[in-house]
Amino acid sequence: MTYTIKEIYYTLQGEGAQTGRAAVFCRFAGCNLWSGREEDRATAVCTFCDTDFIGTDGPGGGKFATAALLAEAVAAHWPAGEAAAGSRPLVVCTGGEPLLQLDAEAIAALHAHGFEVAVETNGTQPAPPGLDWICVSPKAAAPVVLTRAHELKLVYPQPQAMPERFEHLDVQHRFLQPMDGPLQRRHIDAAIAYCLAHPRWRLSLQTHKLTGIP
Repeated sequence: MTYTIKEIYYTLQGEGAQTGRAAVFCRFAGCNLWSGREEDRATAVCTFCDTDFIGTDGPGGGKFATAALLAEAVAAHWPAGEAAAGSRPLVVCTGGEPLLQLDAEAIAALHAHGFEVAVETNGTQPAPPGLDWICVSPKAAAPVVLTRAHELKLVYPQPQAMPERFEHLDVQHRFLQPMDGPLQRRHIDAAIAYCLAHPRWRLSLQTHKLTGIP
């Protein structure tokens, strides 16, 4: 399988349960809920995405013919010597929708380099075996087939994806993340109010945007 990757870069995780943790982000190109082209946004399942996941032109991006080559490219971004110093490397596989491409072979190759493998997915695809951390972030009316995960991170508010719809999911952590955009302040206030009224849910802020971290 050839893996099409938009970008690979080293940063701090900015949101959710792993906030503040150093990680290599591996962004897979393509998504099943939006083409990524502005002319298609109005008719997309997910209309609010703010991520560029088209093509392979980002830093570290490209087409990788094997899982081993992809894992080597990811490993090259982790600080030299840090794994030996006792910090387990983390790779966050994101997109777009990473589970359109991420498979057991790639996960095994990343494990061979010592990585803990996390995925951020919209939940519409089944997960391959071997993942260490699964974060599901449902979008609009798209069906969620991935009903067990470590983390549920719900962009809020979404009229077709309100928190009550996902109470049945088997997850360890539940986060509301205020939707970005011109109404962000209103969305933050609404998310705070919901978390106060429903303390099973916690607030997640996009700290990478607040701090300017890539």
